[in-house]
Amino acid sequence: MIKSMTGYGRFQQTIDGREILVEIKSVNHRYFEFSARVPRAYGYLEEKLKTFVQSRVSRGKVDVGVTIFNVEGKDAQIEVNQSIAAGYVNALRKANESLKLKDDLSLSNLIRLPDIFNVIKTAEDETVIWNGVKVVAEEALNNFVSMRETEGLKMMDDIKSRLGYIGELVDMVEERSPMVTEAYRQKLYGKLCEILADKKIDEQRILTEAAVFSEKTAVDEETVRLKSHIHQFGTLLNIEEPVGRKLDFLIQEFNRESNTIGSKAQDVEITKIVVELKSEIEKIREQIQNIE
Repeated sequence: MIKSMTGYGRFQQTIDGREILVEIKSVNHRYFEFSARVPRAYGYLEEKLKTFVQSRVSRGKVDVGVTIFNVEGKDAQIEVNQSIAAGYVNALRKANESLKLKDDLSLSNLIRLPDIFNVIKTAEDETVIWNGVKVVAEEALNNFVSMRETEGLKMMDDIKSRLGYIGELVDMVEERSPMVTEAYRQKLYGKLCEILADKKIDEQRILTEAAVFSEKTAVDEETVRLKSHIHQFGTLLNIEEPVGRKLDFLIQEFNRESNTIGSKAQDVEITKIVVELKSEIEKIREQIQNIE
């Protein structure tokens, strides 16, 4: 099954007192390109996420965003800075003595003063953090891949329809090709009759000229190869592995054969068919640009 390189997946869950959000999005790219946005304190997650995502994604420009919020305050311990608090109290009471003010100092007065509290970050276990992020990332990745597969199914239906039409166009070329040789033979015979008038015409010479023309304009090999490419293309669409690069190579072969047919054809009708053929090939090529 083919997958689109465009996708989006998101999942959010609270694990072990931490609210974790993971978002994954991607656009088409020739190779696998990864970038991540993680909180500064969790920079070590970036490489782990890259390896994790790459285990299921082979192509595309992938961007992963991670948000971690400690809902239970597990990452911090609040302490009162006793020495600073005592300093404030002593200074205020000395001022009170000199200014003869009422001593109504209370705890509520102190907590408004700066630097009273120390916020001490507690060390976090990287393994515990990663295990939590991995659980959320896996669900986000499942959603991401599912979207890619859904888009891939739509693309596959469209491509298969166009492959069928290309097959019909190739059949039309094969049917028309012998008629071109016969038309050339009749045209050559008519010209010789006009030039030689009542003189005897060498039928063998006409047949020989027609055979030479037929050999120069024959497209049997190209149409056979095109049919083989169509079959290979259809097979690749159904295998369970990334096939974008293989399809890209194969569509170039489609173009090569159709160009050869166009250059060999000495017939307006075949030229029209080739123009339509190349138009369909180009539409498939555009689709392939977004296949993993």
